[in-house]
This record gives sequence, structure tokens and C-alpha cells, in this order.
Amino acid sequence: MATTPDDLYISLEDFIIRLLSLAESDGMDALIEMDLSFSHVRTLFCLAHSAEEIPINAIADRLSLSVAAAGRNVEQLVQLNLVERRESPDDRRVKLISLTDAGQKVADQHLESKRASIRTFAEKLPAAQRESLHQSLTDILAGNTLRPSPSDTRTSQSKDSKENCI
Repeated sequence: MATTPDDLYISLEDFIIRLLSLAESDGMDALIEMDLSFSHVRTLFCLAHSAEEIPINAIADRLSLSVAAAGRNVEQLVQLNLVERRESPDDRRVKLISLTDAGQKVADQHLESKRASIRTFAEKLPAAQRESLHQSLTDILAGNTLRPSPSDTRTSQSKDSKENCI
């Protein structure tokens, strides 16, 4: 009997949710130990996804927070030496925010703990399942199913930058 798209969807959804849950759980342990709030973590990851310093109002917009709430988060993260704040050279009223080395290390460690969870999953798979999954994923990634079409590329470039933040 052929697998229907709905059958695959159900199995794939269950697999992805379980794998991501495992990785997220392991990744959150270090953040919990630091006693960071979810809002602090969102701010850190928003900054980690940005190649440039970000004004507080842009952080607020990206995270759907008030400027006051974003400012309080930034202040607390400054006190923890995870972010730094400086005046914009163009407008002294604007405060630019970026990660410190310590803040970047926290973001990197979180990502690495997720990667380690996925590596552990791959190591625990029986060899036959590992080979089968690898072959299936390799074939899918080599195909065009996951590649964006030209219209998808234009759409994604015009989307709001909120996607880069949790």
C-alpha cells in the first residue's frame, strides 16, 4: 500500500516535534541555569541573528514588545554583561545594542547543545535506520522540493525581519 501525503505528514510531524523537543530541552538547560527569562533569551537570540548593532526600538518591534519592556530587558542583560549599549554616532538619542563576547558565547552554546542532541540521536539510531534515513534525506536535499522558487525568494526578502527572532 502506497504512503499517502497525509500518512507522511503525520509521521514527519511527530518525528520533527520529538527531535526538536529533545534538542530544545537540552538547549534550554544552560539558559535556565543562568536564570534568564524567556524575554531575555528572545532578546539574546534576536541580537545573535543580527550582523549589526540594533536600536532598542527595532528589538521591541522584532519581538513585539513595548520599547519600555525591550529597554528593561536590555538593561538587565547589560547588568549581566551579555549585551552592550552605546549611543548611535548619527543620533545620540538612539541606543545601539549588540552582544558582548559573553552574550555571543551563551547563544553559541545554546545552538551547540541543540546540535549535540541531534548528533546523539544520530548515534543512537540502529545502523540500518541511520543508513535509510541518511539516503532519504540526501535524496530530498538533492532535489528541488525544499529549494525556494524565484517567487519564494522575492517574498522572503520582503518579509519583516521578525523571522530572525524567536
